[in-house]
Amino acid sequence: MKKDKVVGAMVWLVPDCFYPSISSPGHYVSHEAICVLNTSKDDAHINLTLYFEDREPVRSFKTTCMGERTHHVRLDQIRDDDGKSIPQDVPYAIMIESDIPIVVQYSRLDTTQAEMGLMTTMAHPI
Repeated sequence: MKKDKVVGAMVWLVPDCFYPSISSPGHYVSHEAICVLNTSKDDAHINLTLYFEDREPVRSFKTTCMGERTHHVRLDQIRDDDGKSIPQDVPYAIMIESDIPIVVQYSRLDTTQAEMGLMTTMAHPI
């Protein structure tokens, strides 16, 4: 019998995040997302830490990626236990920490202009 292969890292970094408050009229809304792949049979419990240029880090965002699943975390929709959301129009970086190895990709849809832009990159594993 083949042993299950678990891949990824437990800490991932994305240094260039920005959630704009402006969206062009239409169907698409400006947003960011972290896309998580969990190849383990166990659930991944994930903590997000936001770092800013001019304020203390925010460590209150959490999510879970079920075992052997993907999880697309819309950063414009995530809320912490107090109902707070990620601030808009502020550059920040994000550290994604998991209790088991995962794979993380970051995406940003910018619809601040009619010619919207989509950017995606693999997060940096530690």
